Amino acid sequence: MDLSTFIVAVFCLMDDRLKVQHRIRQRGPTPKLSDAEVLTIEIVGEFLGIDTDKGIHLFFRRHYSEWFPTLGEVHRTTFARQAANLWKVKENLWQELVRLAPHDPTFALCDSMPLPAYLFARAYRCRRFRGEAAFGKDTLLKQTFYGFRVHARVCWPGVITRFSVAPANAHELSVVPEIAEYTSGLIVGDRNYHSPKTKAELSGMGVELLAPYSSKKLDPNPKESAFLSRLRYRIDTVFSQLTGRYCVKRVWARDMWHLMSRLLRKVLSHTVAFLLNHQLGNRPLQLSKLLVQ
Repeated sequence: MDLSTFIVAVFCLMDDRLKVQHRIRQRGPTPKLSDAEVLTIEIVGEFLGIDTDKGIHLFFRRHYSEWFPTLGEVHRTTFARQAANLWKVKENLWQELVRLAPHDPTFALCDSMPLPAYLFARAYRCRRFRGEAAFGKDTLLKQTFYGFRVHARVCWPGVITRFSVAPANAHELSVVPEIAEYTSGLIVGDRNYHSPKTKAELSGMGVELLAPYSSKKLDPNPKESAFLSRLRYRIDTVFSQLTGRYCVKRVWARDMWHLMSRLLRKVLSHTVAFLLNHQLGNRPLQLSKLLVQ
């Protein structure tokens, strides 16, 4: 589909889902931009790789002012405030769309990725996220960073079903019970998730944790570990899409409230693209085939 058709499809999807929800606002004036319009602008903007509120607002005001006539009357800060206030709506919509997306809820992958909040050289002077962020190790780049880690549960073939933001120094094993809560079936992790104690704890929740042995040199079953590692490549694909297309590692927020709102709209946009791609008959994670120029 072209960009215009994509915008219409996203708006119809958002508008239909919002109609079945309870009334969002109990008091106060009705905003000029409807919530469906704000969510559509955010989701499409994120899919196009525009990750700032200013950039998204400017793009649609410049190119699609006829489609959103009241957008010209809304200041950028008002748009950003309304978008941030819809964080709970985004979470509910995301979970509704997850149920609509084709996936296996009993077979999931788990992993985490670094989310730097500030440059390392200036981190000691950073006032943002004070008391919430921490110093951690980026094993891929082999360097220390200041910020958070995003822990995610991705169900096969690539739907993000749960995620959590923890300080950068929090180990994966301390967060995996949270992202596995209220779930069942298999969950596959990397060597950092190997822990008989955590496996026994999750077993009591109805979740079986599979992970390669913690030490590659002392691995008693290297063939099984290699097989589990091949399965995990799917979550690496999802993380690369979040990092590349959705610019998830660019943290423009100054507090956890805005950070969670930004992450939710990126995950929501990814889920919408996954669902629409499936409806078009494409492979769900081939997001580049969703738009035809």
